[in-house]
Amino acid sequence: MAPVVIITLLICAALLISPSFSLTCTSQKLTNEKTFRDCVDLPQLDAYLHYSYNSSNSSLSIAYVATPAKPDGWVAWAINPSSSGMVGAQALLAFKSKGAPVVKTYPISAYGPIKEGKLSFDVWDLSAESLDNNMVIFASVKVDEKANKVNQVWQVGPSVIDGNPAPHEMKDANTKSTGVLTLVGSGAGQAPGSTTSTPAASTPSPSTEKSEASAIGKLGGLIIVMLGSFIGF
Repeated sequence: MAPVVIITLLICAALLISPSFSLTCTSQKLTNEKTFRDCVDLPQLDAYLHYSYNSSNSSLSIAYVATPAKPDGWVAWAINPSSSGMVGAQALLAFKSKGAPVVKTYPISAYGPIKEGKLSFDVWDLSAESLDNNMVIFASVKVDEKANKVNQVWQVGPSVIDGNPAPHEMKDANTKSTGVLTLVGSGAGQAPGSTTSTPAASTPSPSTEKSEASAIGKLGGLIIVMLGSFIGF
């Protein structure tokens, strides 16, 4: 029995370190069955962006996936037409209202409390959904017809009080959650510090950090049981 137990332990250990347990945008399948041409693993806040750019009408369709900082928190994704930071960003922000995910628009003109309002560009097909412990923002936005890149900003926050998003933390991951999204050309489908993208339409079944941790925990437990049977306790 000893060789069998040892082989089993080795297999379990290999599974624990297998790349298949790594969460990336290519392991996500959105529940509303929308598909996108490209996706990127954003380099901060464990966030992901699925997107398709349509050059015929200069529109960008997106699905932004992130986990709120706390269960009653919010997630946001934005384009900043004028600079690379938060001020000037035109944000889509999602949170749960009466238990159901909603998404609203916030033009950010200064640091401090933000107010819901109309963005500087057209937005349509706006919706939000829950995906396990994540929230997903869906939208299509109009971009400048001459643009081949856009400045993007993404964020997560801890709570929403009386319909107003509470400020996010000021940790490195929060303050560095900006980048350039390339719409056309050789850099399309890749964000600074992110993994190379593959089409979201070809993704396998959904995977989240929660399910990843659960699977690893079960395998760890199996190793302990098998090791216990091997040494006799």
